[in-house]
Amino acid sequence: MKLGIHAYAWCSRWTDETLPLIDRVRSLGLDFIEIPLMSLETLHADQARSRLAANGIGAVTSTVLLGDTDITSEDPAIRRRGVDYLLACARATRDLGASQFSGVIYSQHIRVLPHRPRELEWERSAEALRSVARAAADVGVTLALEPVNRYETFLVNTCAQARSLVERIGEPNVKIHLDTYHMNIEEKSFADAAALAGGDLVHLHLCENDRGVPGTGLVDWDGLFAALGRMGYRGHAALESFVDVTDNMNTWVWRQLAPSGDDLVREGLAFIRAMAKKHGVP
Repeated sequence: MKLGIHAYAWCSRWTDETLPLIDRVRSLGLDFIEIPLMSLETLHADQARSRLAANGIGAVTSTVLLGDTDITSEDPAIRRRGVDYLLACARATRDLGASQFSGVIYSQHIRVLPHRPRELEWERSAEALRSVARAAADVGVTLALEPVNRYETFLVNTCAQARSLVERIGEPNVKIHLDTYHMNIEEKSFADAAALAGGDLVHLHLCENDRGVPGTGLVDWDGLFAALGRMGYRGHAALESFVDVTDNMNTWVWRQLAPSGDDLVREGLAFIRAMAKKHGVP
C-alpha cells in the first residue's frame, strides 16, 4: 500500500507557496501527496512536478464538481463546462507526472434534489464521465469515483452505487476511491465495502468519523485493514483531514480537531502504519 497525505491537512488551497509541503511529505517518509485541483489557476504543474521529482515523491489529484460544473445539471452548457473542467483536471494530473485523479467527479458537491436520483441523472453522469475517461486514457490517467455521504451528494453514497456507475460508464480506466469518513455514515460494513470494490479499489481516504486523529473515534479500522490485508491491497491511501474552512469547497471545520495539524498528521500516520503492519497490508 502506498501511504500518503492530502495537502488539505496543512493548507486550504494549492499554490506556489505550498510547494514546501512536498518536502515535508518526504520528511515523513511517505510515498505521495494528494494535490487538490479545486483552483487550477493557482496550480503551476511544472513547478510541482520538479519539486516532486527532486524529493522522489509521487502524487495523485482530486477535486469536486460545483454548481457551475455539474455534469448532471439540467443546463447543457453547465454539463459541457463540467466535462471541460474534468478534462483540464486530467491534463493537470498528467502534467504533474501523476496518473490518478479522483473525487466527487460524478455530480455537484452539495446539490439537493426534490426527489431521489432518476435514470436521467445517472445517465448524464455516465455519459459525461465516459467521454472524460476516454480522453483521460489518452494521457495515461485513471479516474476514481469517491462515494460521499448523503449530505454531500445525492448520487453516489455507497461503494455499491460507485460500482454500478463504474459499470454503466464501461471504461477500463474508471475505478473506485473509498473514504472512511463517508463509509462510517453510509456503509453497513467497512470490510464488505472494501471487498465489493475489490480490484477496482485504487485509492482510500483514511479519516476518523469526526475527521480528527485516526484511531481516536468510531471507525472500524480493524475491519477495514483486515479486508485490505486479505485483498493484498497495493493502491494509494491518504490521510485526509482538513485544518480550516476554505473558500473553494465546503469542509465544515468549525472546531479544532487536534492540537495542531502536525500533531494530527504525526499521530494519525503512526496509527495507520501500526494497523497496516498488524493486518499484513503490503
